[in-house]
Amino acid sequence: MRDTNFFSEPSIMLTTVFAVTLVVGLLLKFWLGSRQIRHVAQHRGHLPAAFTQTMTLAAHQKAADYTVAKARLGLIEMALGAAVLLGWTLLGGLSTLNQALMPWLGAGLVQQLALLVGFALISGLIDLPLSLYQTFVLEERFGFNKMALKLWLLDAIKGSLMGALIGLPIAALILWMMGASGGLWWLWAWCVWMGFNLLLLVIYPTLIAPLFNKFTPLQDEAVKARVTALMQRCGFAAKGLFVMDGSKRSAHANAYFTGFGAAKRVVFFDTLLSKLSPAEVEAVLAHELGHFKHKHIIKRIVSMFAMSLAGFALLGWLAGQSWFYTGLGVMPNVAAPNDALALLLFLLVMPVFSFFISPLLAQLSRQHEFEADAYAMQQTSGQDLASALLKLYEDNASTLTPDPVYVAFYYSHPGASERLARMLPGGLPNTGSAPQPLAPT
Repeated sequence: MRDTNFFSEPSIMLTTVFAVTLVVGLLLKFWLGSRQIRHVAQHRGHLPAAFTQTMTLAAHQKAADYTVAKARLGLIEMALGAAVLLGWTLLGGLSTLNQALMPWLGAGLVQQLALLVGFALISGLIDLPLSLYQTFVLEERFGFNKMALKLWLLDAIKGSLMGALIGLPIAALILWMMGASGGLWWLWAWCVWMGFNLLLLVIYPTLIAPLFNKFTPLQDEAVKARVTALMQRCGFAAKGLFVMDGSKRSAHANAYFTGFGAAKRVVFFDTLLSKLSPAEVEAVLAHELGHFKHKHIIKRIVSMFAMSLAGFALLGWLAGQSWFYTGLGVMPNVAAPNDALALLLFLLVMPVFSFFISPLLAQLSRQHEFEADAYAMQQTSGQDLASALLKLYEDNASTLTPDPVYVAFYYSHPGASERLARMLPGGLPNTGSAPQPLAPT
């Protein structure tokens, strides 16, 4: 610990900057959320003119009600999250937990791992009521939840066990490196972290995902023929085409690629295949292929590498400054390692500051979606892509009339009107059913 003056001017300054940033961010989030609620509610009674032939008013109103309900729950989650963050930091919760474990376990790696586990368990218990409410009340109310409590509990147990089996060894290795690798520990830890993430991309499709869902080879010959021909045209190779039993948990539909390199798989939700025609499925997949064609996945991985490297470097510096701990409400250990404390504080505090770059990341993501749409229209019918998206919008009950400012700040995918206008400048397709905003592909 380089600075032994625990309540120095830098410590007081950090406390002030953190508190002000937290309050400003919370007020901004509440303002954005309130704008979204008001805007969607005000437009609930009327369909946008462009969608009058493709969506029913009832479907539009369901989407509005669902969006408002989620946004209101989001306001509660934000308030609770801010209170919990203050509890862990400036009100001394993390420091208290650390000091409580020290007499039992002494100083060392075991105590530090216990601190991480204790933090995770307490955080999980705090989040539990809202998680249950979202699944069994909100999602149930709008007809999306298909899970019984037994399956939810089984998922929670599996997730916790997987988190412990995978997370604890990597956490132990990073904590060991923090204490044993000298001043450049953060560089070696970053290399380990990146290697771990790349390994997960490879093993997730075959070892982890099947623990939670059943994956069966695609049997629909019409869809298989179209998809196979599309991938051949695009020069894309995959390990296989699979259908996931998403319907046992949710009525939401989607499709995605998973894996990395030679381990890539194409996965369709069974709910998606039940709603889209073979031509529409092909168009949705062409959009996903557009992300690969434009190297969006590689760009995002490289960006993640760069940002995580900067994060590890910053943590490497902050971990040696006593004001970093005291300024955030934690009394650092004098004769014991502070590595777990530093790691937890960093993970807690960084989102408070990084929140303000959200619009830039969202804008980049929306641009990627437009590029993927354009590629899909080169490979398949724009009418089929638009029709598929309209069905997905309806199926996932997102609003057609989001607040523009909220969209600019948060949306990773373009709004329905803007997105479909680029696909079909002459007008929307008449699908004979009702569309809605999406759990985008």
